[in-house]
Amino acid sequence: MRESAEKVREKAVTTQILTGDNRELLPTLDAESVQCCVTSPPYWGLRDYDHELQLGAEPSPDQYVASLVEIFREVRRILRRDGTLWLNVGDGYARNGGTGVCGPNAIVGNTKKLIQKRNCKVPKCWGLKDRDLMGLPWRVAFALQADGWILRSKITWVKRTAMPESVRNRPTNATEEVFLMSKEPTYYYDADAVRETSGANLRNCWILGPDAKGKAHPAAFPRELARRCILLGSRAGDTVLDPFGGSGTTAEVAREFGRSTILIELNPEYSELCRKRMRHGVQERLRF
Repeated sequence: MRESAEKVREKAVTTQILTGDNRELLPTLDAESVQCCVTSPPYWGLRDYDHELQLGAEPSPDQYVASLVEIFREVRRILRRDGTLWLNVGDGYARNGGTGVCGPNAIVGNTKKLIQKRNCKVPKCWGLKDRDLMGLPWRVAFALQADGWILRSKITWVKRTAMPESVRNRPTNATEEVFLMSKEPTYYYDADAVRETSGANLRNCWILGPDAKGKAHPAAFPRELARRCILLGSRAGDTVLDPFGGSGTTAEVAREFGRSTILIELNPEYSELCRKRMRHGVQERLRF
């Protein structure tokens, strides 16, 4: 790792936490003002985030894809010409009734709400049939590619601790996709910032475990995933954007390595969670 937290600790960084719909807030940000975007939008039909404007609650997955294209078109405007997008999107199954422990028909946690009942039937799009894997990550990637993004890499995130499934007719899901996309053919990418333990070039299969428990957000991605994307796609002093701020993992890691951050979060409760997390990080460093 080229940069360490100690080397960048003294750099002045800022964290902006904007509360509201990113479709309204992104147009207020300056063009070419952000170096990279690291984000994971809500997955379609998986959880209820307690807000009437939430992404992922669209009546069908094709409308979900269209919403993401609209949002990331604005992200592309905000990125510098050599900027990158690091996008984690989850998949799901088309179902006609039934319940399970995860996915659109799950019976646990945030998945018990009305959003789940609505998705217990096969969406009328893409020729989907009962129990079809929808292929949402790639449908999103191809739609963004058609809208102007350059699709540079598909990274497979292998989860050390995967969500258990009781299925008997297919393997348990233990991976997700992370797409690297660029605005232009030539872009900033620091290949030396994160390398394999052997010193070889980083491969596109990342085996990552979950963070320690305790985050109040139901879908926070691992710090190590954010760290890799941020170090590969930005320099100390750059600004990192996360238009789906969630619990603030992107901001916490970015600040640790000397990057400023702009977070946008729809739910005021999660925005406050982000602020508390940032304040806690400052207090920890002061005590150290």
